[in-house]
Amino acid sequence: MWKSTPYPYYNLRGKTARFLIICPAVGQIPSSHKYRIPCFTVSFAAMEFLTSPSQKFDLPKRIARLGELATNLWWTWQPEAVRVFGRLDYDLWERLGHNPIRLLKEIGRARLNQAAKDKEYLALYDALFEKFDAYFTKESWSQKAHPELKNPIAYFSMEFGLHETLPIYSGGLGVLAGDHLKESSDLGLPLIAVGFMYAQGYFSQRISEDGWQEALNNPLTFDHLPVALVTKDDKPVIIAIKFPDRNVNVQVWETRVGRVPLYLLDSNVEGNSDYDRLLTARLYWSDLDRRIMQEVLLGIGGVRMLRALGYAPDVWHMNEGHASFLTLERARELVAKGLTFADAAKKTLGQNVFTTHTPVPAGNDEFPLWLMDKYLATYWPELGITREEFMNVALHHQPHGETYSMPILALKLSGGSNGVSELHGEVSRDMWKFLWEDREVKDVPIDHVTNGVHTANWMARRLNILLEKYLGTNWYDNLDDHTLMEKINSIPDPELWGVRLHLKRKLAFYMRERVRDRWALGGFHPVQVVSSGVLINPYALTIGFARRFATYKRANLVLSDIDRLLDIINRPNMPVQIIFAGKAHPADEPGKQLIQKVYRTVKKAETGGRLVFLEDYDMNLARYLVQGVDVWMNTPRRPYEASGTSGMKAAINGVLNFSVLDGWWREAYNGTNGWSIGRDEPYESNEIQDAADAEDLYHKLEHEIIPMFYDRDPKEMSHEWIAHMKNTMKTSIPQFSTRRMVKQYVEKFYAPALKK
Repeated sequence: MWKSTPYPYYNLRGKTARFLIICPAVGQIPSSHKYRIPCFTVSFAAMEFLTSPSQKFDLPKRIARLGELATNLWWTWQPEAVRVFGRLDYDLWERLGHNPIRLLKEIGRARLNQAAKDKEYLALYDALFEKFDAYFTKESWSQKAHPELKNPIAYFSMEFGLHETLPIYSGGLGVLAGDHLKESSDLGLPLIAVGFMYAQGYFSQRISEDGWQEALNNPLTFDHLPVALVTKDDKPVIIAIKFPDRNVNVQVWETRVGRVPLYLLDSNVEGNSDYDRLLTARLYWSDLDRRIMQEVLLGIGGVRMLRALGYAPDVWHMNEGHASFLTLERARELVAKGLTFADAAKKTLGQNVFTTHTPVPAGNDEFPLWLMDKYLATYWPELGITREEFMNVALHHQPHGETYSMPILALKLSGGSNGVSELHGEVSRDMWKFLWEDREVKDVPIDHVTNGVHTANWMARRLNILLEKYLGTNWYDNLDDHTLMEKINSIPDPELWGVRLHLKRKLAFYMRERVRDRWALGGFHPVQVVSSGVLINPYALTIGFARRFATYKRANLVLSDIDRLLDIINRPNMPVQIIFAGKAHPADEPGKQLIQKVYRTVKKAETGGRLVFLEDYDMNLARYLVQGVDVWMNTPRRPYEASGTSGMKAAINGVLNFSVLDGWWREAYNGTNGWSIGRDEPYESNEIQDAADAEDLYHKLEHEIIPMFYDRDPKEMSHEWIAHMKNTMKTSIPQFSTRRMVKQYVEKFYAPALKK
């Protein structure tokens, strides 16, 4: 009756039960099971579908559950799990890029047998799996606070940043989506997620000697990934999406993020043309034909996939406009049952939630009408409407002509919409006011939920241990308690400063090892070695600037006056180091030119190796940077930074932000937890803003930041700096975590959707 697989749940093959309870820990079990577990119910139709195990391990029986752990990304936010894997073979663990599946397959059996008899290792192993089992069986926040949330919440995103070994993300949007899944798992929300299985991942970045970004594609080996193919009767589940001239089929991969299942669509299946098999090969095709087809697959195909698997979500959350076609597909389902499109759209409106992430026009997908004709001409008849009516749903009158706007589609067919910070909410209401011409800007129905970061994923292990010592071992369970965070003041300055120095040394060591590995590959000029941080001083004031290299983020603002900058970084006895990192989209020529400009400055001999550019920015490098620098600098042109979560990741680690008053920092800054750049108001022009912000940046570095950092007591500590560190942690940990963020989504959007 029961069939177990190496994948961490069971599949009931019979069809006698009326429904199942889906639980990522112990699987699909009858609803009469005696244990209370954080699960949710679905139709018994889901029983017919199995997740075919793609990973098999030959492990000693005593430590056999390592295979179970490796296939659930819960381990990625558990420092103890990292240690359990790493202690098997630290060098191999690092060489394989922290991939536990490859580690368990490539490590020698002799070492595994040795570990299975090592009392110290087994103590770590047993403690970890005690925590693992408790995680999936304890009563969750969602069960206690919102028992009405029983059916799934479907969360759609073009990308998910979960771990560097699964590179199906390009930047902040994806990392935010990954953090959303991790926190939803922690809170026990019945969330299911939909995205793409990008067979080529996201590109690896190489910087030439002249500073030009080169993109290297690295096809993924699925046998090395925590994914499994969803099958029925031992055959892949196939979803067909009809286009005017052909059908495109997609198969489905599943990965587990704690309690949350993430389903990833993949068009690389037999029967599709070579062109169509590449549709899901990589993120964000610049080719508009492929781009629109991707978004049809995500929105329309994603809904059909969930239906095929037996899911009936109560809420449909679109993380950015890429998935907006799901609003039409949900309406089409009701039109097929006899409703008019207008009635179907009205009926589904309340359960659709839309989050917009950017006020930059280039970040909002819009398609020419002829492209809609090319790919969706057979779709609007299924909605029971004419071409003109279909186009009018999302029509955007632009100076260069009319377009079909994905954000407009989502805004008009969603009952709840939000920006990702207070200021971004204001900007979005003004930006889209023309859709509600009869309303004042303040009354435009776009709310805001400021982004957050998943604390367990981004906080340094050493800092977490320190907080457990002074806030209590269960502090993480109450991290959104502002009163509890006041206890951070009780941490002795020497202990907090000791952790800061440890993280700075750890970053410096990591940078040197990266240079060593890169040098060993060959083709690396000595100037590039210096530019990559080999001369970094772990005790000097270190500033981090790492993000996507879009022009509005103004990575070159700090380079506005080179002579002044050289004076700042080369101060006798008070040196300053600036670490740059980040990628530009392969089709973003201005972004690549900006990288080149920064890199050419970094290479100058006059910098003394104190300006650094680290290539191939990913989640692993991000962890070292947000934990190991002293100051996190952010210089976007206000008000184009929707949120800016990298600064939050730094702040929870006691790193002080030095940022434009935009996005989250406008809400967090209080004068004692970091520094601002520029004014909290519009400027007359971009040129005036750039000049004013550059002057303010230089002035505060020269007269506030550097003097405070180097104002030391006889024990080489700056107590004023440490006070700022404590203040930024108290500000950021409770207020800018995904704990607060996801709870707000529940209170503002998910729970109210059930009543609409």
